[in-house]
Parts: sequence; structure tokens; C-alpha cells
Amino acid sequence: MPYIICGVVALVLAIIAFFAGSAYRRKSAEKTIGSAETEAKRILSDAIKTAETRKKETLIEAKEEIHRQRQETENDLRERRKEVQRQENRIQQKEESLDRKMDNLEAKEEKLAERAKEIDAKMEECEQLKRSQMDMLEKISGLSKEQAKTQLLDMLEGDLTHEKAVKIMEYEQQTRDDADRLAREIIGHAIQRCAADHSSEATVSVVALPNDEMKGRIIGREGRNIRAIENATGVDLIIDDTPEAITISSFEPIRREIARVTLEKLITDGRIHPARIEETVQKATAEVSAVIKQEGERAMVESGVHNLHPELIKLLGRLHFRTSYGQNVLNHSLEVCHLSGLIAAEMGADVTMAKRAGLLHDIGKAIDHEQEGSHIQLGVEAAKKYHESEGVIHAIAAHHGEIEAKTVVACIVQAADAISAARPGARRENIENYIKRLEKLEEIANSFSGVESSYAIQAGREIRIIVKPDQVSDDQMTIIAHDIAQKIENELEYPGQIKVNLIRENRAVDYAK
Repeated sequence: MPYIICGVVALVLAIIAFFAGSAYRRKSAEKTIGSAETEAKRILSDAIKTAETRKKETLIEAKEEIHRQRQETENDLRERRKEVQRQENRIQQKEESLDRKMDNLEAKEEKLAERAKEIDAKMEECEQLKRSQMDMLEKISGLSKEQAKTQLLDMLEGDLTHEKAVKIMEYEQQTRDDADRLAREIIGHAIQRCAADHSSEATVSVVALPNDEMKGRIIGREGRNIRAIENATGVDLIIDDTPEAITISSFEPIRREIARVTLEKLITDGRIHPARIEETVQKATAEVSAVIKQEGERAMVESGVHNLHPELIKLLGRLHFRTSYGQNVLNHSLEVCHLSGLIAAEMGADVTMAKRAGLLHDIGKAIDHEQEGSHIQLGVEAAKKYHESEGVIHAIAAHHGEIEAKTVVACIVQAADAISAARPGARRENIENYIKRLEKLEEIANSFSGVESSYAIQAGREIRIIVKPDQVSDDQMTIIAHDIAQKIENELEYPGQIKVNLIRENRAVDYAK
């Protein structure tokens, strides 16, 4: 019981303490809130005062800024007004200056007009004086104006002809000396380093026989063996009184070679009849084809030209059996190849292309017996067909001057071809063509006015021309010689060069009696 009472008392005391504490805290909070409101009012009052002060200051600054900008604007306007005033003054001064200049120009124009009138009057006076002097000169000289002009032009033409002849001689001599010197050096070095032997070949082959009895066996009964040989090989066999020899005649060198090999095999074997002849011809054809391939490969190795198409190698080999004016075409092509390479090296040109073009320049001659067209056209077609370069094709097309040479290599191949063909002993010339060339040379010389006679001498390497002394002067001789040389170059084809030698001679003959 006493515990319960104590507990109740304790509970009551706790409740009283709790409410007392709550009351105290409430009073403390109300006091704190009251002081916070007072502080807030004070802060708000200070802020309002500060804002009012800041507002007044801002208004003052704005007024000052407006006043400053107004002052600047007024100053700017004053400066612009001054600048405009200066411009107006300057323009006014220029207008005044222009007015003065216009006045001066008008005055000058008036003076010029007066001066022009004076000049016209003086010109008229000069014309009258000129006419009077001209009339006086015509009376004194006894010549009219046109006659005097003609005489003066004739004198001037004579002087000009003399000067022209002198200049032509000087320039030609200087150019010829320089060109000859340089050409001799280049060609001399090239020929010196490329010495080749020459042998003239014919269109016939001679096969030796062991005895004359073999002729009858080759002819056969009623000529069947010789007909079989001729039909199989396409050549003509000439059996005459020449002891122990048979002549094979054909313009196609490969057929002639096949026939020669066939005859040698038949003579060695001794069995001669149509069936054996046909078999031997086939073997000889195979042997000649092998020789053609070997010769083509040999030419490629000797020339140092590589990467040729196999068909071009065969065409080169066929040139081994081809001749031109008695000169072996393959040897000629090799010589042109070497000369072209040497000349190109001396001139600093493309040596490889020059040698290739020189080797292939006459490749068309390998097939010109079988196809229509010149060897140049056939060579160009073959080079295009087997994918040679444009430079090589152009050199082949231009090596005889049918088209203009547009590259250095083409000019080099032309020169090398002419050197190889013109070397002593390289070719033999048909006598008929030789005579025609000499006649044409004299005909060209005789076609010029003032030429009395002409004579081709030194195998056509020089033309001596006698001119009429009363029609051709010494000065005109140089011009005529130059014109004749130009016409010869344009109309004739010839190896080397032709000397044009003009002779003018006056003779006085009398007899003492």
C-alpha cells in the first residue's frame, strides 16, 4: 500500500514537472519569436533605407551619363559640321580651278585652230614649192617622176641583190661550217666505233656438182626431176654449159636457200626421184626455218635489244636471206642499230629506243615479197601488231622521209640508214636507175634561167653548171646555186650529198693578123 501511494505521488510529481517544463519552453519560444520579428523589422527597415539610397545614387549616375553622352554627341556633331564645311570649301575651290582650266583650254583651242590654219597654209605653200621643184628636176634630169622611180628601184634592187647574196653566203657558210663540224664529229665517232664488213649478194645461187653426170640425174627422165624440184621450191634451175655447177635463180631468197639445201642433200644422198625430192624439200624447209630462228636470236643478242615478240624475231631471221641492192638486209639492220645507238649516245638521246628502232626499221622487207604494200607500210603494221612503242613505229614510218620526222630518234635512224647504205661497197646500184638519176640531176640544173649547160660528174656526187655571163651576175650565182640545191633536195633521193658548182666565165677572143 505505501508503495502504491509512493508510486502515485511520484507519477503526479512527474506530470506536474512535465507541464511545468512545457510552460517554460513555450514562454522561451514566444520570447525568441518576438525578438526575431523585431530583428526582421529592423533588417527590412535598413534594406528599404539602403534601396532608397541606392536608387538616388543610380538616378544621379544615370543623369550624369546622359549629360556626358549629350556632350559627346554635341562635340561629334560640331566636328562633322566642321568637316562638311571643309569639304564644301574644297569642292568650291576645285570648281573654281576647273572653271579657270576650262577658260585656259578654250583659249588654247582658239590658238590651236589659228595655228592649224597657218600650218594648212604653209602645207599648201610647201606642196606648191614641191611641185615646182619636181617640175624643175624633171626638166633638168630629162626623166619623168615614174621613170626616176623605176631607175631608183632598179638601182636599189641591184644593191639589195648584192647584199642578199653576201648575207646568204655568210650565213650559209657559218651554218654549214658549224653543222659540218658537229655532224662530222658525231658521225665520225659513230662510224669509227662501228666497223662492219660488206659483201655484195646476188639473186642467184650456184650449187657445185661432183661431176657432169649428176646434171642428167637432176634433170631426170624427160625432165621430171627438175620439174619436181622447181614446183616444190618455186625457183628456176639453170643448167647450162658451166662445168660441174647448177645455178638457182629466184628473187625470193628463202625459196632459193631451200632449193640450195635441197639440191645439196639430194647430191649427197644420190637418190633423186620425185618422192625423195618432196621429202628432202620438207627437211630443207625445216632446216631453213631453224636457221631463220637462230639468225633472229643472234641479231637480238648482237644488237642488245631485248623483249622482242617471237614473231618479230622470226621476221628478223628472214632478213638474213633478204638483200637490197646486193646488201644483206639483216647485216644492214644490225649496222643501223649500232650506228643509231652510238649517234644517240653522242647526242644524249634515248639509246635503247634508237637501237630498237634501227634494228626494226626494215622489218617490212621480210614480208614485202608476200604481201602488197611498201616495206615501210608493212613494217609499221608489223610493229603495231606486235605492240612496239609509238617512238619506234614513228621512226620506222619516217626513215625514208615519206612522213616528216618529229622525234630525235627518227632523225637518228634516218641518218644511220643513209650512212649504212652509202658506205663504199655496201650496195650496188642498178645502172638504169643510176643513169636516170644523173639525167634528172642535169634536168633540174638546166631548168633554171641563165643556165647554159650542166654536167653531172663523180658518179652524181657533183653537178657542174655553166651559166651565161651576160644574164647571171656574180651576186646572182650564189642565189641560183642555193635554189638549185634546194630543188635537188626536194625532188631527188640520193645517198650522201651532191655538190652544186656554178661556173661563170667571160672570154674575149681576137686574132693578130
